[in-house]
Amino acid sequence: MKIFVAGLSYKTAPVELREKLAVHASSLRCTGCRLKVAGNLSEVVLVSTCNRVEVYGVARKVNGNVHNIFQHLSASENSSLSSHLYVKEGSEAVRHLYSVASGLDSMVLGETEITGQIKQAYQAAQEAKLTGRVLNRVFQTALQTAKEIRTQTSIGRGATSVGSVAVELAERIFKNLSDKTVMIVGAGKMGEACVRHLNKKGARSVLVSNRSFERAQTLAAEFGGRAIRFDDCLKAMAHADIVVSSTGSPTTILHREEIAQVMTTRRNRPLVLIDIAVPRDIAAEVQQLNNVYLYNVDDLEVIVRENMRSREQELSRCNSIIVERAGMVMAKVSPNPEGAYDMDLQPESGWIFRGVAACHG
Repeated sequence: MKIFVAGLSYKTAPVELREKLAVHASSLRCTGCRLKVAGNLSEVVLVSTCNRVEVYGVARKVNGNVHNIFQHLSASENSSLSSHLYVKEGSEAVRHLYSVASGLDSMVLGETEITGQIKQAYQAAQEAKLTGRVLNRVFQTALQTAKEIRTQTSIGRGATSVGSVAVELAERIFKNLSDKTVMIVGAGKMGEACVRHLNKKGARSVLVSNRSFERAQTLAAEFGGRAIRFDDCLKAMAHADIVVSSTGSPTTILHREEIAQVMTTRRNRPLVLIDIAVPRDIAAEVQQLNNVYLYNVDDLEVIVRENMRSREQELSRCNSIIVERAGMVMAKVSPNPEGAYDMDLQPESGWIFRGVAACHG
């Protein structure tokens, strides 16, 4: 039996491919169940974010099984998938998880949102009884390691989220946001990050649209913005200079025809669209319209690389912590001669998530 991770990220696959494999948080448990059966895995945790889709598992056979596992995440057969996948086993897989959980493998180096996403993925798997003593130990230690890195290094000092980088892109385009109207579509964590940074940049007006109008009202009120009902989104877009979209919709919500109508209403005044959702919210064909400038999450990487330089000097300290913690946990989960894993320590109570969830499909 081997611990492994198989996945793809912004480093190996474009957003066009990542969005085909993306799994909504509400589906992590049921999808994990299917992957466990399809891959003949004894344990599994599925991680899906805007920048990565990864399967952490324990299995007898790894490499020959990975492509089959990932085909179950896509609605269509994808023969080119293998060239984008990476596979790591044993201590290398554990170190990779710790690096991911600590924000060291993120597009935005040191960002903190990924730690919560890893915790959420682990909790979903545990509630569905997809984890055992091996992945429980590995993921609990990953979360502890992430916390240790935050407190003992300055890797996260001044770190920014994808949402804040989107705002920085908008500022580069317009130089000054004080006379611009910005519209946020989606009031989740990334949308909230955008609003916070727009407020700091002094944007003249911030519009917040969300499927839950109450949530849009709460976020808009906190920063002196204005809430827009989701059904009135396109109408309000006619008055915006910049639109940042970050909903959790599994399908496209803004199509070329709709944006074309918006452009007619605004008399073809330039419109900047920044789509930081995965799957993408805005159809790629929108960029074919005159005076419409569309950017997706992959387009933010240039800005991210510039911001990264100030934190790279902390990487060696972070990696030393990861190597030490991975070595300790691997000593606890090494297979015995029969191929089974010995774990003489029970999962630490502070990291246990209790609950049983039924899986339908």
